[in-house]
Amino acid sequence: MLTDREVERWLREDVGHRDVTNRVPGETTGRLVGRESGVVAGVDAAVRVFDYLDCDATPLVETGERFDVGETILEVTGTATDILRGERVAVNVVGHAAGIATRTARAVSAARAVSDDVAIAGTRKTTPGLRGVEKRAIAAGGGDTHRLTLSGMVMLKDNHIEEMGLVGAIEHFRELASFATKIEVEVERPVDGERAAEVGADIVLFDNCSPEEVRRGVERLPDGVLVEASGDIEIDTVPEYADTGVDVISMGSLTHSAPSLNFSFRTG
Repeated sequence: MLTDREVERWLREDVGHRDVTNRVPGETTGRLVGRESGVVAGVDAAVRVFDYLDCDATPLVETGERFDVGETILEVTGTATDILRGERVAVNVVGHAAGIATRTARAVSAARAVSDDVAIAGTRKTTPGLRGVEKRAIAAGGGDTHRLTLSGMVMLKDNHIEEMGLVGAIEHFRELASFATKIEVEVERPVDGERAAEVGADIVLFDNCSPEEVRRGVERLPDGVLVEASGDIEIDTVPEYADTGVDVISMGSLTHSAPSLNFSFRTG
C-alpha cells in the first residue's frame, strides 16, 4: 500500500510551490480513459492519489482485467482544482503500470503456448521508488513477482562466485541464512548447475544461456531442484525457453522495457 508520504512526493514533484494552472473553481467529474487496449494495473495507486486530494475515485475495471480502446477505467468526483492536480500523476502511474501488466500478459501467453507450468517472473530491475507499483503490475499481468527485496532469498551471482568460489559461496551463505531461506545460484554452464545442486543450491539459475544449453542443464539436475532461466529473454523467445523444462523464466524487460500505455483524462 502506498503511503501518504509517497503520494505527497509524487504530487509535490508535479505541482511545485505555486500552481496557478489548476486553480479552477467549482466541482467536477473526471474519467480515466484507455486510448489503446491492454491489461489494467496501477489503478489502486491512482485511487490513492485522488484520496489524498480528498476526491472520490471509483475503479470501473478491476486490476488484471483487460480493457478496450475508449473504455473508462476510473471515475473521479471532487473539486476541479484537486482533480486537475492529481490528473497527470494518475495518468502516468496507470500508463506505466498497465504497460508492464500488458507486456507480462503477453509473455505469459507465449509460455502457455508450450507449457502450463512454467512461471514468468520479474526481476529487481525496477525503477527506484516504484518497485511496489511495478511488482504489482507484474502480478496483474499473470506473472510472478520473484523476490521483492534482497531479504527474500539468497541469490549468488557471478560476483559472489568470483570472490569466494562456487562451493565456498554456497557453504558461506548456507551458514548465514535461515532454514526458511532458499539459496539460488546463477551459473552460465550446464555443468556448473549440476555442481551447484550437489553442494546444496535450492534453485539453479541458468543465465545468458541458449535454450539448448538450458535444456542440457535441466537434464543434469536432480529432482527437487527448481530451475530458472534468465538473461535477455524476450517475448518471442519465451516459447523456446519454456520448452526446455525450466520452472521459471525471469525477464528484466517486463519492467525496464515495457512501453507505457496511452490513457487520457477527461473532465466535465
